[in-house]
Amino acid sequence: MAEHVRVAVIGSGFGGLGAAVRLRREGITDFVILERAGSVGGTWRDNSYPGCACDVPSHLYSFSFAPNADWPRTFSGQPHIRAYLERVTDTFGLRPHLRFDSEVLQANWDDEAKHWRIRTTQGELTADVVVSATGPLSDPKLPDIPGLDTFPGAVFHSSRWDHDFDIKDKRVAMVGTGASAIQIVPSIQPQVKSLTVLQRTPPWVMPRMDRGINKAERWLHGTVPGTAKARRGLLWLIREFQVGAFVKRPQLMKATEQIAKNHMRRAIKDPVMRAKLTPDYTIGCKRILLSNDYYPALAQPNTEVVTSALKEVRGSTIVTSDGTEREVDAIVFGTGFHVTDMPIGDRITGVGGRSLAEHWKGGMAALRGTTIDGFPNLLLIIGPNTGLGNSSMILMIESSINYVADYLRTLERTGAAALDAKPAAVRAWNAEMQRRTARTVWNTGGCKSWYLDSEGRNTTAWPGTTAEFRRATRALKPAEYDLVPAPVRTTEPVEPVEPVEVPAS
Repeated sequence: MAEHVRVAVIGSGFGGLGAAVRLRREGITDFVILERAGSVGGTWRDNSYPGCACDVPSHLYSFSFAPNADWPRTFSGQPHIRAYLERVTDTFGLRPHLRFDSEVLQANWDDEAKHWRIRTTQGELTADVVVSATGPLSDPKLPDIPGLDTFPGAVFHSSRWDHDFDIKDKRVAMVGTGASAIQIVPSIQPQVKSLTVLQRTPPWVMPRMDRGINKAERWLHGTVPGTAKARRGLLWLIREFQVGAFVKRPQLMKATEQIAKNHMRRAIKDPVMRAKLTPDYTIGCKRILLSNDYYPALAQPNTEVVTSALKEVRGSTIVTSDGTEREVDAIVFGTGFHVTDMPIGDRITGVGGRSLAEHWKGGMAALRGTTIDGFPNLLLIIGPNTGLGNSSMILMIESSINYVADYLRTLERTGAAALDAKPAAVRAWNAEMQRRTARTVWNTGGCKSWYLDSEGRNTTAWPGTTAEFRRATRALKPAEYDLVPAPVRTTEPVEPVEPVEVPAS
């Protein structure tokens, strides 16, 4: 008989660990965390490429309930963030709940039993509630390039960095110029023989205001916790004020564009190169990148920026769409992730056996970014329209976790087996999201980005402040849900027993 738990959490990144901490605080200990890898960390475990770091200040990119006074830099690197998540795991007693090497292969809603049946690489289990915290940046996207499978050198995605490959004195092609690429390029440029950067669309790059946090600051934050809280609050407030330019008045971004152009001009002296690196879309339309050493690395004699896409591979030769050929020893893809077509969608089936991927063929949509009609007791952390362009996703994660907690309390209070979001409620919420995103810089800025799906719909970004999302997810509204009653328990009929006459003694 399969093991049964109250809650199954999928993923052990920020979302999964945050949900697990909240479950324990709600008094729920009958839960497991299903993790496909062998350790916690999510994207901060998977992304270990050279130079990997966060572009959100450390004191804002951490849980409010688990402040860290020992961040070494204002923008911390991947090793420190991963170590922080390991510490959170230990501090809040989550180790007994973890199931490593347990990739979820299938999760099916059993409408008769009113619970989820989950099949993993380590076996099967059932759960009343599933909290999916797989995240949008978990499954890398690789382009289909003719001849790539015959390339004799090293080929890997930035989130699956091959640490066994010695990059020193090699000829390397970097495909893409996104958030990972601008950290990788300056980190490997001094080591490689040649670096070819294949750029389809140039990014806007702003100065990175990074510095070490000295011992006195760390002592103060550790001794007087209120100072760390105040620092976090100030960082949050600054980003809340920036939201208006992103979602209501994109024309205000012109001043920011000038700062980015001045930043480029200081490092790139060649006007032809500057023209090649200057975007033709409004800043913020694609993710704004932060770096002080990306442009200087591009200006080095062993680096070449190519504005043609990778077309095919012939042996050890890469061929770009302009017909130019270059010999390389390694190809590194910084081509992003499956964000609007999350692979987990093919593995989850709801009422009637319909997969989440099928349900979302018309575009991803979830009530308050968390629940989906026809998928009872399935809750998402970082669901549709909860992404940010200028602040910390940890703020959004904590808001979603609040909603999950009230969802579970509602189940307990009503005695229902499950809650199922009403289709009308999901449609109304999504219509409001599409109405509000229509005027944002992500939709009007003149670029193609991972914020938009294949049909041009913005199903990823939140069109407001983090405070607005906190209010929207503060409490569940019962009117938006149908109650799913517990299954009727029937007992087998008992055959009447003939009376036995007991002889007198």
